[in-house]
Amino acid sequence: MTSPTPPPPTPPAGRLPDMPPEEYPTGAPARVVRVILLGLSGFFFIFLFPFFIRVVAEYERGVIFRLGRLVGAKGPGLFILLPFVDRMVKVDLRTVTLDVPAQEVITRDNVTLKVNAVIYFRVVEPNAAVVQILDYVRATSQIAQTTLRSVLGQSELDELLGQREQINQRLQVIIDEQTEPWGVKVTAVEVKDVELPATMQRSMSRQAEAERERRAKVIAADGEFQASERLKEAATVMAAEPITLQLRYLQTLSEIAAENNSTIVFPIPIDMMQMFMKNDDEE
Repeated sequence: MTSPTPPPPTPPAGRLPDMPPEEYPTGAPARVVRVILLGLSGFFFIFLFPFFIRVVAEYERGVIFRLGRLVGAKGPGLFILLPFVDRMVKVDLRTVTLDVPAQEVITRDNVTLKVNAVIYFRVVEPNAAVVQILDYVRATSQIAQTTLRSVLGQSELDELLGQREQINQRLQVIIDEQTEPWGVKVTAVEVKDVELPATMQRSMSRQAEAERERRAKVIAADGEFQASERLKEAATVMAAEPITLQLRYLQTLSEIAAENNSTIVFPIPIDMMQMFMKNDDEE
């Protein structure tokens, strides 16, 4: 007696029964389904490709967030992100040139000025520039404006005009200390233009003119003093040797005769004049 054939084993729950390849559906509907699935796969791959491939230039860094948590900065080069999971923020590491708008400042000696400046800075910590501050460019600009007014308000007009390098250095140090927690490095600050009121410009012009006149008078007086010293020495020599006075007369006559003129000067010795004066007195 032949025993009955046992039924095929039942596959576990959630698992499809094994099917030999020769029993796979090979009809036209199956081929259509395969083409549709391949097309959908290619479409989704092309659609999602820009979301998980990133290229960062040499002067940039990409700060990665995964589900809202900071992963770190990557770059430069090409790297892969997880679609809909990772988010990247690009940060430029090049030096930024920022013009500080003109600020109206009252100096320590109560002079009203309008001063503008330029600031040079760059990002050195991309993570801090993204996490610690919302807009580091605008924040740096505001810090520069307030610091410019504060520093110049503690200086006098002469210091601002004559000690520009020291003021620029103070501005750079103060602004850099305030932007350091944001990952921003301030490399230089330069005061560009100082606009003075018209009345102050006229006063400074008069002061400069008076100073030039004072120097001219001092130089002229110094020249007169030196000339008098030389004349004193010459008079001493002539008093010791009276013949030198006659030689001086002859030299003066030769200098006058060298020019084209009709003036002839005959020197008369003073001794002769004294002789005539004595005769008049005796009479």
